[in-house]
Amino acid sequence: MAQARLNVDFPDGPWVGEVSRDFPEARIQVLSATPGDGAGFALVKITADDIDEILDAITVHDTIEEVSVMALSDGVATVQVEAHAPLLMAAARQAGIPIEMPVEIENGVARIDVTGAHERIADFGKMLRGVGAEFDVEYVQQRLNPAESLTERQRELLFEAVERGYYDVPRTCTLTEVAEHVGIAKSTCSETLQRVERTIVREFVDDLPRNPLEFDPGTDTDT
Repeated sequence: MAQARLNVDFPDGPWVGEVSRDFPEARIQVLSATPGDGAGFALVKITADDIDEILDAITVHDTIEEVSVMALSDGVATVQVEAHAPLLMAAARQAGIPIEMPVEIENGVARIDVTGAHERIADFGKMLRGVGAEFDVEYVQQRLNPAESLTERQRELLFEAVERGYYDVPRTCTLTEVAEHVGIAKSTCSETLQRVERTIVREFVDDLPRNPLEFDPGTDTDT
């Protein structure tokens, strides 16, 4: 499984891109979003000096069905928005990949974090380009959770070994010292750590893509 961060430049159309470009100093955070068949719903936090002007601009935008102010204070508003053309959520739904919240938008550019299979992330990029959204890839990296495959005892032993420097280069703690600290035999310690290492390495290798993650031509990736 991979984790990627994309900086997506909204095309003309979606309210969040146009309003954020009209008010480039504003910080817009999409806290949650639900796509619908036509319109989509989003809970949005807006931070700006000219908050009233921004709310007016959102309300009169062509794609907006309804805006409800949930909370309003000096320079900060939380609003629920119902809007047509929910570009990001529609692209994510078609690619079958969730977008991690919150999504931050400034001056027409959204920072998008997604996690999923390499093929689905690549499909998400294709969907974005298909609706006219340009983007660059800040990073793509493996995301593992080997803790789910380790027993509680294995995790405890691994943490002790790491904290005491058993995996430092050069090592600052011996296997014997790790075993003595946790109160087990050296042979048991060695066998347990070997099982832990095998689990982690196998999960990492099994999750590596056989082919590099590719987006459309012209997109840079850092792997």
